[in-house]
Amino acid sequence: MSAKKEPAKKKEAKKPAAKKKVVAKKAAPAAKKKVAEKKAAPAAKKVVAKKAAAPAKKEAKKTSTKAYKMVVADGVLPQVIPHVVPSAGKVPASCKNLPAHLQPTKVSSNRLFLVEDEQLSHVDSLIQMQLESYKWFLTDGLQELLSEISPITDFSGKKLELRILGHAFDAPKYDPETCRRRNLSFEAVMKGNVQLINKETGEIKEQDVFLGSIPLMTDIGTFIVGGIERVVVHQLVRSPGVFFSKMPEYPKHNAAKIIPKRGVWLEVETDRRGVIHCKIDRKRKIPVTQLLRVFGFDTDTKIMKLFEDITGEKDYILNTLEKDTERTVEDAYQSIYRKIRPGDLATPENAKQMVDSMFFDFKRYDMGVIARYKMDRRFDLKSDKSEENRTFQVEDFIAIVREIIKLNNGEGTPDDIDHLSNRRIRSVGELVQNKYRVGLVRTERIMKDRMTVMDMETVTPMQLINCRPITAAMREFYASSQLSQFMDQTNPLAELAHKRRLSAMGPGGLSRERASFDVRDVHASHYGRICPIATPEGPNIGLVMHLAGFAKVNEYGFLMTPYEEVKHTVTLDADKLLGRIIDENIKDGRSFIAKEGDVIDTKGLAKKVIAQLKKDKRTAVPVRAFLNGKTEYVDAEKERHLTIAQAQTDFTEHKEFKKTRAAVRKASEPTFSHVREVTHVDVSPKQILSVSTALIPFLEHDDNTRASMGTNMQRQAVPIVSPTAPLVGTGMEGLAARASGHALLAEEDGEVTYADSQEISVVYKSGRKETYKLESFVRSNQGTCFHKRPSVRKGDKVRRGDSLADGASVDDGELALGRNLLVAYMSWEGYNYEDAVIISDKVARQGMFDSIHIESYVTDVRDTKLGPETMTRDIPNVGEAKLKDLDTEGIVSVGATVHEGDILVGKITPKGETELTPEERLLQAIFGDTAKDVKDSSLRLPGGAGGKVVDVHIFDRTEGDELPTGVMRQIKVFVAQTRKVQVGDKFAGRHGNKGVISRIVPSEDMPYLADGTPIDVIL
Repeated sequence: MSAKKEPAKKKEAKKPAAKKKVVAKKAAPAAKKKVAEKKAAPAAKKVVAKKAAAPAKKEAKKTSTKAYKMVVADGVLPQVIPHVVPSAGKVPASCKNLPAHLQPTKVSSNRLFLVEDEQLSHVDSLIQMQLESYKWFLTDGLQELLSEISPITDFSGKKLELRILGHAFDAPKYDPETCRRRNLSFEAVMKGNVQLINKETGEIKEQDVFLGSIPLMTDIGTFIVGGIERVVVHQLVRSPGVFFSKMPEYPKHNAAKIIPKRGVWLEVETDRRGVIHCKIDRKRKIPVTQLLRVFGFDTDTKIMKLFEDITGEKDYILNTLEKDTERTVEDAYQSIYRKIRPGDLATPENAKQMVDSMFFDFKRYDMGVIARYKMDRRFDLKSDKSEENRTFQVEDFIAIVREIIKLNNGEGTPDDIDHLSNRRIRSVGELVQNKYRVGLVRTERIMKDRMTVMDMETVTPMQLINCRPITAAMREFYASSQLSQFMDQTNPLAELAHKRRLSAMGPGGLSRERASFDVRDVHASHYGRICPIATPEGPNIGLVMHLAGFAKVNEYGFLMTPYEEVKHTVTLDADKLLGRIIDENIKDGRSFIAKEGDVIDTKGLAKKVIAQLKKDKRTAVPVRAFLNGKTEYVDAEKERHLTIAQAQTDFTEHKEFKKTRAAVRKASEPTFSHVREVTHVDVSPKQILSVSTALIPFLEHDDNTRASMGTNMQRQAVPIVSPTAPLVGTGMEGLAARASGHALLAEEDGEVTYADSQEISVVYKSGRKETYKLESFVRSNQGTCFHKRPSVRKGDKVRRGDSLADGASVDDGELALGRNLLVAYMSWEGYNYEDAVIISDKVARQGMFDSIHIESYVTDVRDTKLGPETMTRDIPNVGEAKLKDLDTEGIVSVGATVHEGDILVGKITPKGETELTPEERLLQAIFGDTAKDVKDSSLRLPGGAGGKVVDVHIFDRTEGDELPTGVMRQIKVFVAQTRKVQVGDKFAGRHGNKGVISRIVPSEDMPYLADGTPIDVIL
């Protein structure tokens, strides 16, 4: 349930931004005011003890009806930042003379579009799945968990009972920017509203209890843990439910596997003699008739009656009954018990108790909402999501056995395990919820132990609850889970692609060693949901994938893709019929009013047609199939039953199909079909591709392996100092830059009132004034430089969507990963043999590919056994020339140019008492105790590095910064260096054409064009 839609009520609750806290309206109307007051009051520590006059049990019952309440402070839930779509520009006059097929359809941010712009408005936000999923966890997901364990009683169940009535989040202590700078975690404190009931006296104590610090997601879909940005990738796992498959040994016979969310796995198999067996949790085989007996069908006749309408050459149930030796319900219970627990004494009572608790106790067996939904869809059942329907259902079991017999008889087909209707997405919210559950269960065990030990009269909820296991579980997940990854920040595209990554590995998933070829392969159901191109080339091929550009996830975690709906009729309305093509002959007696294929071009004809259809008692006019302008998101299961035409199909101005036959996909197979059968049309030809693949122009002419390389290499591009947007693009450049958050665009029309390298102020037409802070020389996770350059000046008029500032690898609001160069394909004295590339020295000289890299160097000032270390400029045996850039404290000043071996932070450490030589003793006697016994422990720039100091961060324990034990101060120095392009660097295009620079040739020696222009690159 990755990105659950939140109830409408709750959305309203989040609107008032002026209030500090927002109350999610789940409480009963009267309780609402109380909730807000209680949370605002600082007296949370005070325990309220209410003496109950009535007996304890009654009071407990009364409290249990209290509605669950949720309080979420501002700044806790991540917000989806809506895209600013640039306003369309004018087609330049120079394009008017171009041939018809090259006439631009529109101009947007200086890019000419030669094809109809695919509806990129479908894409709300490319990281919406991440944000919605974590929002769900912080609200409904946590409520689900706390309701699972509440109420908690002591082991006897007669003394104490603890109920969790709600949870609340305080506002985070620091904003994300401060957390990045000060190496902190971006998190919020979670409290639970807890009620403790003394069952003997009826006394009730209520208290707000700390339930751990929960890391929060930033608005750009990342987590900040210890100052480091991390991303939790989506996991693609097998969905719970029932799966039918062929028996490996006897392909004519079939088996089924029932996988619940929690509880025993049940496997139903057919052997070669036609006997149907069950295995409970991979234990010994049990004839299926024994299970049916204990489920209430106690006689052979009743069992036979369940399957009497299924006929085939073998009677599987009769064969099973012959093999089954037990004839009574008691014997069946005992037989099952002996097979599951061999060696234990089987009595009818304990056998019945074990089987019933294994299948019908919700605490031990939960089918889960997803498996319930899959079962209902498979067997056409109708059931709600209540707890009774989520335990093992006998009707389901009978339906499964019937289905196996039908499959054995050759009716229907077994399931395809790799189809996306059988695989679902576990997003951040669900992954974190599973980890939180582990901590919560440990906490529950500790609470039960403490209830037994502590004094009932004086105990308070705070004394019972220990949230350390929860905090430990959360820390373990974010720090060491396979799915919580160090964010790839090489360039904005790498960042965006990382947030849209899917992994089939991780806890509960596959491992590289065990994954077969089938799992890794591209599947027909991936169309529009998972990109067939974007995957690594190493051992993870096919196990790590990327979401397609338009893909979304439904409330059950199944991937959906958008299609445009097709209609085949219009209502009996002359205006709606005008201009449409009639799709069947309309007759009045023997004479034709309109023939199939005729255009209804006059209102009179339209009225005649409608009058005739009304006479024939018909409710709609059959017309040529047309698009009705609505978009539907479809999951892989529903798509099996649709007929979908390509996005490139030709349509008239009325959005009707021009031809009567169209290229379609039917049950995932490409074919041709009459347009009467078409139900949907693709939204865009790009919808099958991921964002990074959709940036490759003319992709249809590339080999798939090369396209895969091109996709992966775009994510490895180092941000250069002066990038340029590609001359030939695909129209996705602007969307990718906006989604990455590295392009700053004007939200409306307005005027720039102030602009410098630190901030830009704009006054919009609506009257509001916005000031945007610009990041300058920020080190990314990969050591590349993220820096925003203002692209406007004071007094400039801007339109909606105009670029205000360009970040790393962004040019005029579009993604720009490199430069446009003049390329020649030719051999050059063998220097560009194989994958070698020659570049002109003009490229290096003009700094076209200069890039800035920032490295951070850290030193700690510690308190040692021999005394504290000291930061100083006064370092023994170091000349003044080496100290020229240090300030009085010994810290290098920002802007200084430093080289290998230079001192960044001057620091001395006390040395142990050592035996002095006679000469040293003489000097000490003459000059006094000046040469203190200290050693130089300064932070120096390591070999091979050098550049300019761009920033210095100082953390001090006395100013409240959190530092490791024994550390008093910590100094972090950031040094930026400009690297020029050189021999040995990797060069690549967007089509997988990569190479290593073998030689930089003077431009006068390079080949040249007819007009004398020298070439930049020879491939």
